Amino acid sequence: MAMTDPLGDMLTRIRNGQQAKKDSVLSPASKLRANVLEVLQREGYIRGYSEDSSGKHAALRIELKYFEGEPAIKHVSRVSKPGRRVYSGSKELPTVRNGLGITIVSTPRGVLSDNEARSHNVGGEVLAEVF
Repeated sequence: MAMTDPLGDMLTRIRNGQQAKKDSVLSPASKLRANVLEVLQREGYIRGYSEDSSGKHAALRIELKYFEGEPAIKHVSRVSKPGRRVYSGSKELPTVRNGLGITIVSTPRGVLSDNEARSHNVGGEVLAEVF
């Protein structure tokens, strides 16, 4: 059966891996997933990620981050879903927890955090929120 929401699947793998206190999780590779992981790494929510070609298909190994035994990501959720896409202009980008969290946005300039999108004055599809 085809996967209808690959990005949502990756976010769920991250959420489940952190609940199980895993060091890293594997997710199938794609450009969008890699771009979202790049934003999460820049913002300090994961230690990093790398290509893992040990299996039959290309995968991304995501290194999870913890602070004093607690996961760095307290909450991660998909905003724009395949059944209901959510778009926002640069002025209307949502803030998460009064700026303590980030919103990940797919813009014409690439996948950016909400702060980066505001500074570049671009809007786009609101992919996920993380805090």
